[in-house]
Amino acid sequence: MARVKRGIMRQKRHRKILKKAKGYFGRKSGAFKNAHEQVMKSGQYAFRDRRAKKRDFRRQWIVRISAACHECDTKYSDLIHAMSEKGMQVNRKMLSELAIADMDAFRAVVKEALA
Repeated sequence: MARVKRGIMRQKRHRKILKKAKGYFGRKSGAFKNAHEQVMKSGQYAFRDRRAKKRDFRRQWIVRISAACHECDTKYSDLIHAMSEKGMQVNRKMLSELAIADMDAFRAVVKEALA
């Protein structure tokens, strides 16, 4: 059988990994083995954090809505319950944007929900 040396393919693979590791600290950007380990770990972090980002944004919206509710002398939980009872379909992202951009409109939504 013919001998396989994998010269070009190995170079391409190494170059691809080292390109992804550009900017990492120390040997993690220059040595292939260290770079490969860090690129794999970075991929795991990215996968995890793409899912965590959705939770983090939802948590942030709830905090903002809660703060705006306290300005309107009500509680977040009371507002959400009243909105679901009335069948008002406004998501938390839009409510928080409304609370930031136009407090008068947010007060109108709260008044409508609690009426």
